[in-house]
Amino acid sequence: GLVPHGIQISGAGVQPGDVLLLSGAVGDHGLAIMTQREGLRFESPLRSDCAPLNGLVAAMLDVCPRIHTLRDPTRGGLATTLNELADQSQVGIEINEDAVPVHEAVRAASEVLGLDPLYVANEGKLIAAVPADEAEAVLRAMRAHPLGAESAVIGRATDRHPGRVTLRTILGTHRLLDMLAGE
Repeated sequence: GLVPHGIQISGAGVQPGDVLLLSGAVGDHGLAIMTQREGLRFESPLRSDCAPLNGLVAAMLDVCPRIHTLRDPTRGGLATTLNELADQSQVGIEINEDAVPVHEAVRAASEVLGLDPLYVANEGKLIAAVPADEAEAVLRAMRAHPLGAESAVIGRATDRHPGRVTLRTILGTHRLLDMLAGE
């Protein structure tokens, strides 16, 4: 594709204060593929989230040409991709566990298989780092698009703990989210 003139989006572009947006629920694709490969069956169907994101990105750029970073959380899932962004940009990233959308079927299958949905592959989702003053407008544009209906604010970039990602758990504690180790 073509990047419109004047648009500067980079993996190293996350800035302290940026709001991190996620375009929808995580883990759908990876678990759908895994269950098919292994012949596993669950009560609730798991469906891949493969989708072309160009239309969603265009809608986002229409309201905010200053988006700093866009990335798809494929291999290694959301947690690994956030670690890559934190390292490349030398910022800290803090996310809220209860803000990350996860479909109930994915949550249940992950628990049975001993997986963390934050590390499961996605094929039709994106992460955006946007200036805080434009986050609400971008979020509205994302939610107005069919591929962004489940979009959510999942956290912020900070100048604390550069290169690290921390997760505020549902219990209110903090834990470090590392890069995915192994397959």
